[in-house]
Amino acid sequence: MPDKDHGMPTSPLTRASLPGAPETDRLREGPVREGLSRPVAALIVAGVLGTSAVLGRRNAPDPSHPKTRRWYKRLDKPDFTPPDRVFGAVWPVLETGLAVGGYRLMRAPAGPSRNAAVGLWLLNTAMVGGWTELFFRKRALETSAVAAGAMVVTGAAYVATAAKVDRPAAGLGVPFVGWLAFATVLAAGISRRNESRR
Repeated sequence: MPDKDHGMPTSPLTRASLPGAPETDRLREGPVREGLSRPVAALIVAGVLGTSAVLGRRNAPDPSHPKTRRWYKRLDKPDFTPPDRVFGAVWPVLETGLAVGGYRLMRAPAGPSRNAAVGLWLLNTAMVGGWTELFFRKRALETSAVAAGAMVVTGAAYVATAAKVDRPAAGLGVPFVGWLAFATVLAAGISRRNESRR
């Protein structure tokens, strides 16, 4: 069809090569697989985050787990350790961002970047639940500090990869990575102060 600006015919391949063309246009010459349906994407997100939440709840240092609570209260913690209510307020916000971001990515057309972003999303949500097992159940302070640092790396990789597919999804993951960085510093401080408890 004629190009309105130049009066020249263009093909999908020509349009795909134009500067600023959307990624979907650039890939149009090859087969594009659609993303997951809304119900399927929502079910996967709910199932993955729900499982992570159950693990976190099982290991939480709250009144329903008195032994874990007593152990955590007796730890020598850095002065910048937030009160328990801050943790309780922050995580629902972070999980909401992860839920919306994961949903958006699963709805996006399948492709290498999208599939990698979804894989990193799954990895990060699984690692959140696994970290609570390390810290609260196994009480492996040094290992949990190292694991927190690894989560910063995987979290940053998730944001960077998601940005190639869906920038809002990537933006929703930034607070998660920021909190992980803070949690790493906190976990390392707790580990150093409680070497005799390792």
